[in-house]
Amino acid sequence: MADFAVFDTRNYRTVDVATGYDGWSATYDGTVLDAMDLALLERLDPGDLNGTRAADLGCGTGRTGEWLRSRGTARIDGVDLSTGMLDLARSRGAHDTLARADVRESGLASSAYDTVAASLIDEHLPDTAPLYAEAARLARPGGRFLLAAYHPHFAMVSGMPTHYTDDSGQDVAITTHVHLVSDHVRAALAAGWQLSGMVEGTVDDTWIAAKPKWERFRGHPVSLALAWYLPA
Repeated sequence: MADFAVFDTRNYRTVDVATGYDGWSATYDGTVLDAMDLALLERLDPGDLNGTRAADLGCGTGRTGEWLRSRGTARIDGVDLSTGMLDLARSRGAHDTLARADVRESGLASSAYDTVAASLIDEHLPDTAPLYAEAARLARPGGRFLLAAYHPHFAMVSGMPTHYTDDSGQDVAITTHVHLVSDHVRAALAAGWQLSGMVEGTVDDTWIAAKPKWERFRGHPVSLALAWYLPA
C-alpha cells in the first residue's frame, strides 16, 4: 500500500466513510460515471449469472445490484456503512436484503454465494486483505469475486482523493488509501482466489465530455476491474 498523503494535492477537508457517503448519497448517481465501474464489469465477461446468488459488498445506492439483476442474478444481499446510501438502494429495489455492516465483517452467510461483488470501495480500507478474506468466506467453491476499483496510478498522478461536493458547494474528501495492483494480487492469493480476468479503463472522450479539465489525463488509467475465481 502506498501512502495517499504523499500524493494528495487537494487538501480537502476529510471525513470518515459513513459520514462522507451519507453526505454524498443524494448526488452520487449523478456524479459517478458508469465508465468508472459498471462498464468495466461488463468487459470482464463474468459468465452466466442467471439464477445465481450474489453478495454486494459496499452496495451504495444499488447501482451494482441493479447491474447484477440485469444479468439474471436471482438473489442479491447487500451491505453498506452509509444509511443514506442504503435508503437509496432500498428504493431502487434490486436487493432482496440490505443491512448496515462493514464489508470486512458483513454478517452474511458463509459459502452461500455464487458471486461476490465490490465496486469502488477498496480505497477506503487501510488494507485489502480483510476484504478478499471476507469475499472468500462468502463465496461457495467455484464462486467468483468481481471487484471494480479506483486505479492507483490515477490517484497518484491526479493527487485526487475520493470526494464529493456538499450542500454548501465545498469539496469534501472521504478517507482514501492507495492500493497498488500488487496489493490486490497479494491479498487475493493469500485468501485462496485465482485471477480469471482484469481490465482497465482509461480517460477517453467519454470522460473528457464529463470532465473537460481532465484532458491532460487523456490515456491515463482511471479505474480497473478484477475477476477472481475460488477453486472448488
